[in-house]
Amino acid sequence: MAWMPKTQKRRRSARMLWPKVKSILVLAMNYGPEDDPLAVLDRPDRGGISVYARHRDYHDVIKGKLKELAGRLIAEARKAGLGDHDAKVFVDTAPVMEKPIGAMAGLGWQGKHTNLLSRDFGSWLFLGSIFTTLDLPVDEPVADRCGSCTACLDICPTDAFPAPYQLDARLCISYLTIETKRPIPRDLRPKMGNRIYGCDDCLAVCPWNKFAKKASEAKLIAREDLKAPRLADLLVLDDNGFRAFFSGSPIKRIGRDKFVSNCLIAAGNSGDSHFLPIVRRLLADPSSCVREMAVWAFGRLAEPAEVLSAAGEAQDRERDEQVREEWQAVIAMIEERSTERAGRGTV
Repeated sequence: MAWMPKTQKRRRSARMLWPKVKSILVLAMNYGPEDDPLAVLDRPDRGGISVYARHRDYHDVIKGKLKELAGRLIAEARKAGLGDHDAKVFVDTAPVMEKPIGAMAGLGWQGKHTNLLSRDFGSWLFLGSIFTTLDLPVDEPVADRCGSCTACLDICPTDAFPAPYQLDARLCISYLTIETKRPIPRDLRPKMGNRIYGCDDCLAVCPWNKFAKKASEAKLIAREDLKAPRLADLLVLDDNGFRAFFSGSPIKRIGRDKFVSNCLIAAGNSGDSHFLPIVRRLLADPSSCVREMAVWAFGRLAEPAEVLSAAGEAQDRERDEQVREEWQAVIAMIEERSTERAGRGTV
């Protein structure tokens, strides 16, 4: 997340982004799911995709609506004799602090999971903003209503919250499966379960979701084939197949290689040897990041003798240092387990 220090100055003040701005309208759109988004986590042969990414890219959906609203706002101001004014819209396209600004505008409050919470829609909110030269009356913020609840902190699979209202992105599954270009740390992979794109645990468990409503915008209602997609179908996607399947989806932006590597972690966590034929094929994938996670999944699913045999052959032809290191880590794990078993046998 190197962009954060680079944009720090611009995030401190809206006028650093646009010196003419006098007011900011913050808008929220509900994307509440139709059913329990965590149910897929109990199906290890399926992949868990964050609710927001189960249909069209919300950036495109919301930006179009914001532009339409901004145009109407400026037109109405002109009709009212307020002169010529201007407006700019933002949906994750600039370093705008939507959550704290949204809280200041009275849309809700930032919960202990750091996301904006609403009494009307719970956790399921997309945010966008309209910057304008109009001088508009200011709304009052609402009170924090999290109270003593820590449900969102307690459920996090990777303990990504060092304290309430603080998030360590380096441990967050959403960051690990979407943003980072580096290999996901080995100690975090087992904690990911079958989450292959994002994580909704801290959002879904919030008690304020009892007031949530399902999304009314058709483009935000989940596609049936993305509610609980079969890992076996996703693992065999090549680049063209990936682009076609995720056309119009935010998932498309991370690329096939990163996505398939996420799916390999899920396969490795499944404990299901039926994935082995696919995993074996991916050991020779053109992408080094796919091969690296295929090695990890292979080490989790195959018998030790088969892993050691394959490791010898693979390391002779493997030229990528990180993939070679993954093979070595798998071998070390097998040897450690063998030593532990031998020790238990002599007690």
